[in-house]
Amino acid sequence: MRRIAILLGVAGLLLMPAAHAQEQETKASKLEGTLAKVDRTGVITLGYREASFPLSYLSKAGPIGYSIDLCLAVVDEIKREIDKPEIQVNYKLVTPETRINAVKTGEIDIECGSTTANKERGKEVAFSPIMYITGTKLLVKRKSGYRSYRNLAGKVVVVTAGTTNEAALKSLNEKNQLGMNIISARDHEESYGLVATGKAEAFATDDVLLYGLIARHKADAELMVVGEFLSFDPYGLMFRKDDAQMAEAVRRAFEATARNRDLLEVYHKWFVRQTPTGERIGLAMNAQLSEIFRALGVED
Repeated sequence: MRRIAILLGVAGLLLMPAAHAQEQETKASKLEGTLAKVDRTGVITLGYREASFPLSYLSKAGPIGYSIDLCLAVVDEIKREIDKPEIQVNYKLVTPETRINAVKTGEIDIECGSTTANKERGKEVAFSPIMYITGTKLLVKRKSGYRSYRNLAGKVVVVTAGTTNEAALKSLNEKNQLGMNIISARDHEESYGLVATGKAEAFATDDVLLYGLIARHKADAELMVVGEFLSFDPYGLMFRKDDAQMAEAVRRAFEATARNRDLLEVYHKWFVRQTPTGERIGLAMNAQLSEIFRALGVED
């Protein structure tokens, strides 16, 4: 009997790795889309923006920002779901013109930037819950006297190519027959530079990005944000469409950060307090975003 027990014990030990492997194989076979890709490769690639401060920008330490922090919360949720705590996080630079295609083709798995979630884009990609609400305003020189788009008839106004702001301004220009000379720049930093050097009279983009550029360049004495909102732009993290498991992981990540109030902490870290790179924007959360966060689970 003792010999039989020993033999059974040895057999059990021999079978354990096989059973574990079978369990892992069964779990892996149930994974689909982005989660299956990450499980298979051990890598997830995040798309970042170079100059969308404070949401996504490049620092000496690498890509950082509000959107990056939220993306990393999603990565943590994916690690838990696939039971792989050592996933490698890679970063790839994207621009307004390349970001959607980079998601669709699998070049990046999540876009962590300043992207407006709208119906038109929703035909091509999926979005996280709303993480920020902004809208198009104008950056001008203080001494210019320009305070509204109505002052810019016949003037050079720059937009960043591939943004919703570009479409909004062109529509406004045509509707009001202003004759603005609308030019496009590759990214927000280039657009900012055209106004700062006097090559354009105004730069039209989301107000939070304009405030961020002024803070980054310490240009409050020379430049200002003016005018009424010319568009409504709710931001979301972007990932591949028709990926139910990824969508669930993103939703769970947002709800978890809402319940433990990390969502508020991340907001204050980037928009209210001094940022890790030393700037301060001082933008209190607006009522619309507060309501969205409450719906996600943030308690007063």
